[in-house]
Amino acid sequence: MIRRTVARVFWSCSRWRLATTPAPQRPTVLIGAPHTSNWDFVFMLAISWRLGMRIHWLGKDTLFRGWRRPVMNALGGIPVDRADAGRVVEDIVARIRAGEVFGLVVTPDGTRGGNAFWKNGFYRIARETGMPLTLGYVDRTTMTTGLGPALALTGDVARDMDAIRAFYADKAGFRPERRTEPRLRDETGAAGPSDHG
Repeated sequence: MIRRTVARVFWSCSRWRLATTPAPQRPTVLIGAPHTSNWDFVFMLAISWRLGMRIHWLGKDTLFRGWRRPVMNALGGIPVDRADAGRVVEDIVARIRAGEVFGLVVTPDGTRGGNAFWKNGFYRIARETGMPLTLGYVDRTTMTTGLGPALALTGDVARDMDAIRAFYADKAGFRPERRTEPRLRDETGAAGPSDHG
């Protein structure tokens, strides 16, 4: 209740507009893109709190050290040990089998731009868990942010990425100059090993 109230106040005061859509009713991998600013984290919380969504997000384990750990945990963070990133998928599958409904937020274009390709962790997690992709976005040209359609991945990486590119083609991000085109390094076959960032 408190979170929804905070989110309602945020959206009523913000110059940005939340393009409201129903919250996903099943576990989903929620893409946050284009990821070009630290403001994206604020938008993610404001969207999920306004829609009453339960979310988790992946972060480097260094973000969870000391006093920051309980804060990050309370905000839905899941620490990722880069030396054992594969365990993340196992943990997520276990949560789904236990009946949890949540959105797993992933920013595949990395840390606020500067990368030539998207990381493929989001694709691998969605395929290995059977979760659909929900396309979240930030677009400065229209001053809107929100959730787009949910896609069921086919396993044809090029075809799936074409659909993702089509959706994000007119989405500029908070800092348009930092935008990364949705493209994996290898779209010729199944997404290969990568970290889950």
